[in-house]
Amino acid sequence: MAEHREPPAIVEGATTADVEDEVEQTAKSAEDRKAAAAMAALDARDEDTANKNVDQEAVSKAMSQLKTDSNVKKDVKKAVKVDAADVALLVDQLELAKPKATELLKQHDGNAVTAMRAYIAVQ
Repeated sequence: MAEHREPPAIVEGATTADVEDEVEQTAKSAEDRKAAAAMAALDARDEDTANKNVDQEAVSKAMSQLKTDSNVKKDVKKAVKVDAADVALLVDQLELAKPKATELLKQHDGNAVTAMRAYIAVQ
C-alpha cells in the first residue's frame, strides 16, 4: 500500500492557532516589510541581535502606524442636534425614556423616521 502523505504545511498534532502563529504573513509593501522587520527585531530576545537589526526610522513609522490605527478605531460621537418634538414623538409612540429616545435620534442623525424604523426593525 502507498503511504499517505500530508502536505508540508500541515503539522501533525497542531491546532489551527498553532500553525497560524508560525506562518508569517507576507507584507504588502516594502514599507510594511520594513516595519514588520523592525517589530520582529524588537521582539528578539538577544539584545545584540535586536540592536543590529533595528532601523529607527522603520520603528518610528511602525509605532506611528499603530497610533493612527488605534485612533481610527475610536468611536467618534458626532454633535447632532435633536429636536425636542422628535424626542417627544419617540417617547410617545415607542414608549421610550427621554435619554434612550435622544440617543436613538443621535444615532440616526436626528431623523425621527429612520430612528423609529431602526428601533422597530430590532424589536
